[in-house]
Amino acid sequence: GRVIARYQCLSTCLTVVTLYGVFTNHYSANGPSRCLLLELLDISVSELLLHSSNQGCSMWMIQHCARDVLEALAFLHHKGYVHADLKPRNILWSAEEECFKLIDFGLSFKEGNQDVKYIQTDGYRAPEAELQNCLAQAGLQSETECTSAVDLWSLGIVLLEMFSGMKLKHTVQSQEWKTNSSAIIDRIFASEGVVNSAIPAYHLRDLIKSMLHCDQGKRASAEKALCSPFFSIPFAPHIEDLVMLPTPVLRLLNVLSDASLQCEEEYEDILEDIREECQKYGPVVSLLIPKENPGKGQVFVEYANAGDSKAAQKMLTGKIFDGKFVVATFYPLSAYKRGYLYQNLL
Repeated sequence: GRVIARYQCLSTCLTVVTLYGVFTNHYSANGPSRCLLLELLDISVSELLLHSSNQGCSMWMIQHCARDVLEALAFLHHKGYVHADLKPRNILWSAEEECFKLIDFGLSFKEGNQDVKYIQTDGYRAPEAELQNCLAQAGLQSETECTSAVDLWSLGIVLLEMFSGMKLKHTVQSQEWKTNSSAIIDRIFASEGVVNSAIPAYHLRDLIKSMLHCDQGKRASAEKALCSPFFSIPFAPHIEDLVMLPTPVLRLLNVLSDASLQCEEEYEDILEDIREECQKYGPVVSLLIPKENPGKGQVFVEYANAGDSKAAQKMLTGKIFDGKFVVATFYPLSAYKRGYLYQNLL
C-alpha cells in the first residue's frame, strides 16, 4: 500500500514511470498479492552501459539522462519524497515520450519520516546512508537523517559510470575514494581513453563533483544541478545512440544515390516505393527525403507510435533496396518535428 501511494502521488511527472492501475493476483504461490500495472518502457541505463564496451556513453546521452533524471528528482523532492534506490537499472528509456524515466519506489520514503531501515544499492549508496545502514545492523540509531541528498549522490555515480564506461563499485568503496574522491574524478576525466572536447567535459566533471560531496549539506540540490552550464551545450547524438534508443521516427541510410535525387521522376517513384514498404509495419504519419544538406539522401519515416517504428527498424535493417543494404536507425522525434536534421551523426 505504501509503494502504491508513492506511485499515485508521483506518476504525474513526465520523467517518472506512469502507474495505470492496481490489481490483486489471487493465484500467487504465496497467496493473494497486490500488483502494479505500469507503462512499458524500453532499454535501461544498465543495458546501455553494457553496450558502451568500456568506451563510455556519448555526451548527448549523458546530458539527456542527467536532465531527465534531475527533473524527476526535482519533482520528487519538491513533494517531499526521497527515491532512495537510484541506479542504472532503475532508469529506463521511454520510446513514446523520448525521455529517460525513473522507476522502482520500493525503498522511497517521505523526508523526515523514514520508514525503511536499509536504503540504496551497494555502489550507489551515499556515505550517510552507508553509516545509517551499518548502525541499523548493529541495532543502533543514526544521529544524522538521510535526506533527498542521497539521490544526488547516486545520480553522480551513475553519470560518472556513463562517462567512463566502467562500473565504479569497488572504486567508490576504496579508502582512496574516501580520502580524496575529487582527485579520482579528475583522473577519470583526464584519462587518455576518454575522447571528449575539454570544456563540455569540464562542465560535466564539475556537475558530478557537486553531487558527490561527502557532506550532504554541501551537495547540490536537483534544482540547482539543473542550472549547470553543462545543460546549455548543444550535443548531437552518435549513430549508436540512435540505434539503441527507439523513437516513433525511423531514419534510413544508404538508400538513395545523388542521381536519383536529381531526377524528379525517379525520385517520386522511389518515394512511393519506400512509403509502400514502410506502411507494411504500421501507418506512416509523414515521410521526408531531403534533397539538400543537412540530411541529404536520408529517409525519415514518422510512425504513429514507437512500436511500429521498432518493428520497421528490425525488418528493414540489412534489407536490400535498389541494390544497396539499408541501414535503419531511430531519430529524435523532437528534432524531426522542428525540422532539425543532424548532418554528422557518425
